[in-house]
Amino acid sequence: MFDFTSALYLGLRHSAQSLDSWNALSLGKPAVLQEPPGAERVAAQLARLQGCESAILLPSTLHAFWDLFQVLGREPIAIIRDAGLYAIGRWGTERAAALGIPVHVCPHHDAERMARLAWRLSRAKLRPVIVTDGFCPACGSVAPLRAHSEIAARYGGYLVIDDTQALGILGDSPRPGCPYGEGGGGSLRWHQAFGPHILVAGSLAKGFGAPVAVLAGSRELMNRFRRESETRVHCSPPSLAVIHAAHRALLWNRSHGEALRARLAQLVIRLREHMISAGFSPMGTLPFPVQSFIPQHRSDVTLVYQRLLRCGITALLANACRALTAMLTFIVTTRNRIPQIDYVGRMAARANTLMEAS
Repeated sequence: MFDFTSALYLGLRHSAQSLDSWNALSLGKPAVLQEPPGAERVAAQLARLQGCESAILLPSTLHAFWDLFQVLGREPIAIIRDAGLYAIGRWGTERAAALGIPVHVCPHHDAERMARLAWRLSRAKLRPVIVTDGFCPACGSVAPLRAHSEIAARYGGYLVIDDTQALGILGDSPRPGCPYGEGGGGSLRWHQAFGPHILVAGSLAKGFGAPVAVLAGSRELMNRFRRESETRVHCSPPSLAVIHAAHRALLWNRSHGEALRARLAQLVIRLREHMISAGFSPMGTLPFPVQSFIPQHRSDVTLVYQRLLRCGITALLANACRALTAMLTFIVTTRNRIPQIDYVGRMAARANTLMEAS
């Protein structure tokens, strides 16, 4: 069985034997009383990687978004969330709405509509908080973060980014031959969009294979979050095991990250070429490891998926944010091999031909 459903993009796995030892998984106390050993070191490394002044480790991005809008809501704010926002960020905005913070939805990646909304909110003496994903795997496109950042700054607001997809993959100076850029620092590095009004939350569970999250931003905002976060009082902090895994992932990123990303891009580009030849249209142009396709000739994508499954290929059926039909989605990692990619191409072509003939 060839599995294309794992989101461990760089293939990083952290066995117990590969990690520094620990005497206990937890100190038995919340982070507000004492940070777990190593947490501040890893957070500082992640802040530098992403181009931010400061960062905090959290058990998940849900913990970050649960608290963040309440912390920002000490001021008069209103949230503008992208219509395609991933569920975790959306849940955070729904909690904000329950707390009485106005929440508005803007069409997906529509910076012009975002600007008009932000202007109206500023006229009402509210600071706009723009919330978006750095990269949308459903349509295969990066968010217009530089435009969003300029809008937030112009009207005295904030830009909040869920960068889980991009962290570890995208980075500085993307160019032909290096489509992801360098360093793996995520969307801020990709767009060269920085500023004290930007906060970025992301899980390391995908690109870096460590189930722990980071919230990064200006030193002032991170200090506010440390003081006012409720989950840092009432929830357990990240375990020592995942902190060690994050530290190991960052070491691997420095020593092997560019080679891993180059290999990943090669595999994804090869898959795209095969699928286009087989009669499928890709969503988006970036060779991101999450690749979604729609049959060009109205074939039933569900039947194509089932035929591939019978051929030993496990993919995903997903909904597109800008398409009316389901998509066939493959998640490529560095642990996939070229013969596997070639086999997918042959079987997809056969499945699509059979569908067109029937």
